Amino acid sequence: MSVVKTEVDGSVLLVTLDRPKANAIDLETSKLMGDVFRDFRDNPDLRVAIITGGGTKFFCPGWDLKAAADGDAVDGDYGVGGFGGLQELRGMNKPVIAAVNGIACGGGLELALSADMILAADHATFALPEIRSGTVADAASVKLPKRIPYHIAMELLLTGRWFDANEAKGWGLVNEILPADQLMDRAWELARLLASGPPLVYAAIKEIVRDAEDSKFQDAMNRITGRQLETVDILYASEDQLEGARAFAEKRDPVWKGK
Repeated sequence: MSVVKTEVDGSVLLVTLDRPKANAIDLETSKLMGDVFRDFRDNPDLRVAIITGGGTKFFCPGWDLKAAADGDAVDGDYGVGGFGGLQELRGMNKPVIAAVNGIACGGGLELALSADMILAADHATFALPEIRSGTVADAASVKLPKRIPYHIAMELLLTGRWFDANEAKGWGLVNEILPADQLMDRAWELARLLASGPPLVYAAIKEIVRDAEDSKFQDAMNRITGRQLETVDILYASEDQLEGARAFAEKRDPVWKGK
């Protein structure tokens, strides 16, 4: 039985990390996840992905320390998308929702941070405990100070302390908190809403956000208006661009073709 389960409903892909007891990720699991997310990225019939954990206690605790003790190198080959298959996957221009159904710590929190939106069950808890095992939360060290106030990010990185879903939402790390039995219903609802939207626009948004992260405003705007970003160039020459204007003028819902 695969530890990375997939389910397709329409144009939505559900990815469930199901590796008892805690959904920890070893090198082989990371490679499988990378293959799944690469195939999602490259499949024109799929528009939105949800990532969640099997069971009700763990979303993901991150790196499998038992596997590391048995020889998995912390700097080994994680596969095409880096650790967890998502955070270093190039060209991921489709929306991804993380449905955090329990403990998300270490690399598990980094995996959630790789999504575009995070929904959390009300019992979910979070931490970056790498400091206690003598290693660094590398992706979180890059991302977290850009997402929340610097001093809070540094406190979480330097102390490894736990925090709950309410605190996570207070710092803007999660979008919504749901009762556990409503988490996946809301994830599917949100995914279907996104799946009904314009895929070329989503792709342009995601590339613009990535490109502009370390750019000056005017430099980023010049690349956009100059159609120097591939997704923007495709969007501006697309049928969907015309369809959006026509649908507005004709007072009807647009029909997005992704081309």
